Amino acid sequence: MFGDRLRLARKRAGISLRDLADRIGNDVSAQAISKYESGKMFPSSSVLVALGKALDVSLDFLMSNQVAALAGVEFRKHSGTSAAERAHAESVVIEEVERHLALDAILELDSEKNQLPHEQTVVGSFDEVEALANKLRKDWDLGNDPIPSMTGLLEDKGIKVIAVDIPKKLSGLTGDVQRPDGRPNVPIIVVSTQFTIERRRFTLAHELAHRIIGGAKGDLKLEKAMDRFAAAFLIPKTHLQNEVAGARDALPPYSELVRLKHFYGVAAAAILMRLKDIGILSDSTLSYAFQTYARAWRTAEPMPLDPKGQYGKLEQPTRFERSVYWALADRLISLPRAAELLRRPVSQVELAVRGPSVGD
Repeated sequence: MFGDRLRLARKRAGISLRDLADRIGNDVSAQAISKYESGKMFPSSSVLVALGKALDVSLDFLMSNQVAALAGVEFRKHSGTSAAERAHAESVVIEEVERHLALDAILELDSEKNQLPHEQTVVGSFDEVEALANKLRKDWDLGNDPIPSMTGLLEDKGIKVIAVDIPKKLSGLTGDVQRPDGRPNVPIIVVSTQFTIERRRFTLAHELAHRIIGGAKGDLKLEKAMDRFAAAFLIPKTHLQNEVAGARDALPPYSELVRLKHFYGVAAAAILMRLKDIGILSDSTLSYAFQTYARAWRTAEPMPLDPKGQYGKLEQPTRFERSVYWALADRLISLPRAAELLRRPVSQVELAVRGPSVGD
C-alpha cells in the first residue's frame, strides 16, 4: 500500500523518479524509489520524512491503512483533464477519507453502515426515474418539501461526503472506498468546492443517482437519467406544480425564477428545465428562453446563492468536525491529534473546546 501511495503522490506532483530523487538531495537513487513504489524495498524513517516533504503529503497519507483503493469510481472529467490533475484529485480524496475512517475507528463506528438501497435499478424511461426519486424520498421520510442540506442528508444516511478543492474540470465522483483485510467497502460522494452552491447541490443529487440507478435501457441516455433523478429529487413535481399553480406555457418573470431557485436551492436553468419536465413549459418555449434572456445562465448564474447564506452554511460537511470534538471531549484523542485531524492550530481547537476566558 505504501508503494501505491508513493506512486500516486509522485503523479500528483507531476514529476519523474529522477526528479523526486533530486528533490530529496539524492539521498537515495531513482532506482531505489522505483523499488519503494513496487514494494520491493521500504525507506528508512529519515527518507520517509524527506519523501513526504518533497511531495507535500502527510505521513498519514503515505502510511495509513484505512483505504486500499477507490473502487468503481470515475471522475466526471473534461477531456482536457491531465493525468496529474486526476492523480491530484484522487490523492486529495484518499487523504480526506483516511481521516474520516481513522476517526470512525477511534469512535468504533461502522463506517460501511448506510441506508442506500441494496440493489440498483435499471430504468427505461423518465417516468421510471421520477418514480425512483419519489420512492427514495418516501423511504427516507423526506416529505415533499425542499431539502435544506443535501450534504447533511447524505451524511445522515451513512454516505461519506467529501467536499474538496479539486480541479474545476472534475465535478465530482461517487463510488466505494475499498478497504484492506476484507473489511466492507464504504460509500462516498465527492464534490468540488470550486463550484457554486447550486452546482454542488445538484452534483450531490446527481452522484446519489449513480448509487440508485444501475443502467439505462432503450433510447434513454444514462447521464440524462441521472440529471432527471437529481431534478426530481431536489424539486418534486407536485410541489413545484403547487408553487406555480395556474402557470401556462409562458416564460416566468425573472423575479419568479429567482424566487424559485432560492427556494429550492438550485440553478435558474435547472428551474426552467424542471418546468419543462413537468409540462408547464413546452420545448419551444424552453428553447426560446435559452436563446434569449437565459442564454448566459449556463456559465454565469443569476443571483447566485450566498455561500454565507442558509444553503451555503448547510452544505458544509459538519459530521466529521463534530465527531472530532466529541472524541476529544471523551478523551479518546489528544488535543494535538484533534488539531491534526481538523488541520487547524492547536490554539484554535482549544478555544473551540474551552471557550473564551473570562478576561477575553
